[in-house]
Amino acid sequence: MNARDTNVPVARVAAIDWAQASGDLDEQGNAVISGLLTRAECEMLAAMYVSDAPFRSRVVMERHGFGRGEYKYFAYPLPDLIAGLREAMYPHLAPIANRWNEVMGIDVRFPPRHADFIARCHAAAQTKPTPLLLQYRAEDYNCLHQDLYGEHVFPLQLVILLSEPGRDFMGGEFVMTEQRPRMQSRPMVLPLRQGDAAVIAVHHRPVQGTRGVYRVNLRHGVSRVLSGHRHTTGIIFHDAA
Repeated sequence: MNARDTNVPVARVAAIDWAQASGDLDEQGNAVISGLLTRAECEMLAAMYVSDAPFRSRVVMERHGFGRGEYKYFAYPLPDLIAGLREAMYPHLAPIANRWNEVMGIDVRFPPRHADFIARCHAAAQTKPTPLLLQYRAEDYNCLHQDLYGEHVFPLQLVILLSEPGRDFMGGEFVMTEQRPRMQSRPMVLPLRQGDAAVIAVHHRPVQGTRGVYRVNLRHGVSRVLSGHRHTTGIIFHDAA
């Protein structure tokens, strides 16, 4: 099986409890979606890493101070499964992104269709696809970061764990931190299994305080892998300059 033969799980995206996901995002800046992909779909995507054909570039984290491990950015045309998830998830996330921007006083609004948002990115010379496939081995990790690639940024992204903790690897937890004004950072560990996804805030999210709404800053990363191999795919909804 390859990415071109895989039916995109549009029905699974529609079946997500979006009211719960929206509430979780409002409350903590992330929402875990169990079983978004099957084991076969996860293994198919992970197996693509050894090939160069689907990708536009490879990044070795240690060379750039990003951590240890490596990742590859998919090229256009994206594999059907990745492209389908990107298009199917976006219409559910755009209303959340618009609501967040409204309460934070940010003028940007996002169109209902992902193709229209990508056209906006491309008009601003953000034409490089950003979905990626990450590979970690023992002792690898990913420093806390934000996936910002240009002027046009969609404030939510999708992370899917393609490997099974305890079977394929040990350690390597997906972690987030949240920095509120004049407070210490709050750590969060997301307990993902193979095929589970997390919708996460890319940069910041609104929080209702006693004196109104304020922004909190979020970052995400991966703790040290103790053994085995860990693969993840990240679906970012804006393109890069």
